[in-house]
Amino acid sequence: MANTFKKIQTVTVGSGGSATIDFTSIPQTYTDLKLVMSLRSTRATYVDDDFYININGLSTNQTTRYLQGSGSSAASSTNTRWGALIPADGAATASVFGNAELYIPNYTSSNNKSSSIDAVHENNGTTAYQRLHANLWSQTTAITQLTIVCAAGNFVQYSTATLYGVSNANTTTGGSGKATGGNEVYTDGTYWYHVFKSDGTFTPATALNVDYLVVAGGGGVRSYQSGGGGAGGVRCTVGATGGGGSLESALAVTAQAYSITVGAGGAGATGAGTTAKGNQGSNSIFSTITSTGGGGSGSGGGADTAGTSGGSGGGSGYFNGSQPTVAAGTTNQGYAGGQGNNNTSNRLGGGGGGAGGVGGNASTSVSGAGGAGITTTISGTSTSYAGGGSGGGAVGSAGSVSAGGGTGSVSFNATQSKGSDGTTNTGGGGGGSPDYSSTASTQASGGSGIVIIRYAA
Repeated sequence: MANTFKKIQTVTVGSGGSATIDFTSIPQTYTDLKLVMSLRSTRATYVDDDFYININGLSTNQTTRYLQGSGSSAASSTNTRWGALIPADGAATASVFGNAELYIPNYTSSNNKSSSIDAVHENNGTTAYQRLHANLWSQTTAITQLTIVCAAGNFVQYSTATLYGVSNANTTTGGSGKATGGNEVYTDGTYWYHVFKSDGTFTPATALNVDYLVVAGGGGVRSYQSGGGGAGGVRCTVGATGGGGSLESALAVTAQAYSITVGAGGAGATGAGTTAKGNQGSNSIFSTITSTGGGGSGSGGGADTAGTSGGSGGGSGYFNGSQPTVAAGTTNQGYAGGQGNNNTSNRLGGGGGGAGGVGGNASTSVSGAGGAGITTTISGTSTSYAGGGSGGGAVGSAGSVSAGGGTGSVSFNATQSKGSDGTTNTGGGGGGSPDYSSTASTQASGGSGIVIIRYAA
C-alpha cells in the first residue's frame, strides 16, 4: 500500500507556554493519522516530563506497553495513558526538544483503535531515553479530536505538533470513499481518485457528479518509411480536452455498476512492403463517454501512403507522386496527422496527430514531429497524455515527440530496427518505421489508454 500524506494542521506554542496542544474537528476523509511532535516542558527540578494524548476529550480506555532504552540500559513497562517522555527545564540540556511520532491507522473505523509511538528524549547528556509504544484505545467511535497534554509543567514556547492525514493508494481493484473500482484508488483530502489502467468496473455507493479523463489507445505503425501513429482520442473535464474543444461537462452517476473499457494500443505491422498496415488503437469507454482509438500510420511510396483517421490521425508516409489526403482526427478528441516528404533521397514520414496538436510535416532531413498531447491535473498531479508518434524514414533524423508518443526510426536498409512504442497508459502513437524491415520484424505499437475518475471527498 502506497501512502499519500497531507498536512491537516500545525500548532506552535507561543511565548506564554501552554498546557495542551489541541487538534479538533479532524477530517474523516483519510484512512490513517500521523502526529509529529517536537516538545519540551517547563517542569522544574526534573530532567524529563511526560506528555499524554487525550482522544475525543477523554483520557480513559487507554493502555500502552513500551520498550525503553537509556543508552546504557533497557526496560519495559505498561501504562494506562498514551504518551512518552520529553526533556524538562529542571535538568535537561537547555533548548533541547524531544521528538515523537504517533501513528493511528483506521481512525474512522467502528473497531477499537491501535496505534504506535516512536519517541526520543534527546537530552544530549549521559541519559537519552528512547521509547517504542504499542497502544490501544478501547473505543469504537471515530477519532475526531486529539489533545497533547503536558503532565506536570507546560509546553515551552516553540513546542510544535503537526497532524497529517494519510491516504492508502490501493494498487489492486477495490476502493474507498464513495465508490469502488480501479487499479489505484487514493485521496488527497479534497478529491477521491479512481485510476483504471485496464478494464474494470466503477461502482458508486451513492449518486455523484464525477470528473473524468478517458484516453483511447494510440495507433500502430505500417512498415516501410512510415509516418507516426496517431494518438488516442481524449475526452476530459479538467484542464484540457482533446482536439481543442471546450472542456467536457462532469457526469452524473448513480449507485450502480459502470463498465470501464481501457483501449489497447494498435498493433504495429509485421513484415516488409507497403501493404502491411498498422492498426488503429481501440476505444476507451466510461458510461456514455467514448474516446476513439488513434489512427494507424501510412507507409512510403505506394497505395498505402496515407495514414488512417482516428481519435488523432496517423501520419502519412513518404510519397512519390501525388500527395495523399491528410488523416483526420475526431472532432473534440484529437488532431490530424502530418504529411511525409516527396524527397526520393531521404523518404521521411509525417508525424501522427496528437490530442493537443497536429502532427508535423516531414522536411527534407527531419521526419514529422508527433503532435502535442494535452496536460491535466485530474489525477492530482499535472500529467500529459496522448502525444502522436514521430515519423520514420530512410535518411536524416526523427522528429520530436511528447506525452507518450513513440519516436520514429530513421535508418537506411535497417533489417530489424523499428520505432519505439507509444507509452503504456498514455494513448501515445507508435513511432514510424525505417526504410526497410525484414519479414520477421514487427513495427511499433500505440500505447494503451487510461480512464481516471475523480469526485469530491
